[in-house]
Amino acid sequence: MNLCWLTESVMELLLPILLGFLACLVGGLYLLGVFRQRRPGEPPLDKGLIPWLGHVLEFRRNTLKFLERMKKKHGDIFTVQLGGFYITFVQDPFSFGGFIKESRDKLDFQKFAVHLVHRVFGYKAVEGEHIVLHNSSNKHLKGEGLQELTQSFMSNLQNMMLHNIGSAAEDRTWKEDGLFRYSYNVVFRAGYLALFGNVPPKSEQSEEKAKEKDRAESEALFQEFRKYDQLFPRLAYGVLPPMEKLAAERLKAYFWDVLSILKIKTKDNISGWVWDIQQGKEETGIDMSMINRYMFVLLWASQGNTGPSSFWLLLFLMKHPEAMKAVKEEVDKVLKESGQEVRPGGPMVNLTREMLLKTPILDSAVEETLRLTAAPLLTRAVIKDMTFKMADGREYLLRKGDRIAIFPFSSVHHDPEIHPEPHSFKYDRFLNPDGTKKTDFYKAGKKVKYYTMPWGSGVSMCPGRFFATNELKQFVFLMLVYFEFELKNPDAKIPEIDLSRYGFGTMQPVRDVQFRFRLRY
Repeated sequence: MNLCWLTESVMELLLPILLGFLACLVGGLYLLGVFRQRRPGEPPLDKGLIPWLGHVLEFRRNTLKFLERMKKKHGDIFTVQLGGFYITFVQDPFSFGGFIKESRDKLDFQKFAVHLVHRVFGYKAVEGEHIVLHNSSNKHLKGEGLQELTQSFMSNLQNMMLHNIGSAAEDRTWKEDGLFRYSYNVVFRAGYLALFGNVPPKSEQSEEKAKEKDRAESEALFQEFRKYDQLFPRLAYGVLPPMEKLAAERLKAYFWDVLSILKIKTKDNISGWVWDIQQGKEETGIDMSMINRYMFVLLWASQGNTGPSSFWLLLFLMKHPEAMKAVKEEVDKVLKESGQEVRPGGPMVNLTREMLLKTPILDSAVEETLRLTAAPLLTRAVIKDMTFKMADGREYLLRKGDRIAIFPFSSVHHDPEIHPEPHSFKYDRFLNPDGTKKTDFYKAGKKVKYYTMPWGSGVSMCPGRFFATNELKQFVFLMLVYFEFELKNPDAKIPEIDLSRYGFGTMQPVRDVQFRFRLRY
């Protein structure tokens, strides 16, 4: 009798524990995605074999091949599980309008961006602050504001590229460097100085010493930026091992300090873009330490892709002599029409915004380079249950809490119907026979509206795309008018791309390519 009573008492004590354990088990299995099933009207669902992780390992290993495999298996719309998230991919370019133009109360870019920016840069966004960035970008990255920034970049670019022009002109010896290292270094440093300001000449007793300090400080910054940039993909996915995580935190602290508002305010020629954003955030009550962190966001967003893009552009031109010849002839013509020439002891070239508007061949080469190498993943959070309509009339239900994404690199940029021979560099792909810009591209006989999307689209379109394009063109323009340059090994193959960079903008090479250069005169 006592034994029975004891057994009942033990069961009474254990039952809540067992029920709690069972609830946790069921909840855990739910979070792992074990119970999720495709509902009527939803896109095909592919959860993968690993609970919660789903397909994330294959996705990270090679995004392009994974999406091509899923499209072959499921069609042009499907939902996959990636690291605890369910993401619906739309692979039909005619249906991109529904993704790009949908209202924010259904599909929201900010929610996804806020999460990523906090993880990668340590910046905690405040509701509604994106308006500050939007207004400042419209004011300073277009029109007259863009003209001022373009001129600032030009003067800093000349400081980086031509500061030793006197001594070099005496012997015109060849210099050797890695093309990726050189291009990224020069463009990044000039862009950083154009945005965040220069050392005041008064503090260094002369303008030349101030420029020398600009070169030294920007070089040190670039070296640290490259360390961070190499960690970036794994940091974004949250898969850094402990030692690399510590390194990332150290680098973040370094940039928060170097780009702090107190230090920026000691500089001359701070761009209106950076200045307005800093003041706008102060006025909204954002803590100064958070504003310092946001300065790092601006640096990466503005300079993380232009350097790699400049590398690819120069490399493609050197590997395609007919492209190099056409672009060089155009550049020389524009320079001559401006009444300028490059000569020993002569003034520096004043490359104006008006001159940059007269280069359709270079524009096409830039756009073709970005088509081949820019691979952004455009993502929106699904805010509430909704219906997504495809261009052919099919409708699919999307669940609140999921995400929806497009990857133009595979579905547009490398579609052979839209762009014949999609893996080839054709410098005039975006030119009509009469030399005007080509905007008519077709798939299955129908005109494609979104025929190239290196800058994203809609609310997530890069606000600095005009400045970034000018940076690329200015760099190539100066290289062509001031230098002779060539690959050290003309037969060297174009390097493969680093697959870990898919989804984060311009791809980077797995190895550098050696080249040599010298002054033209």
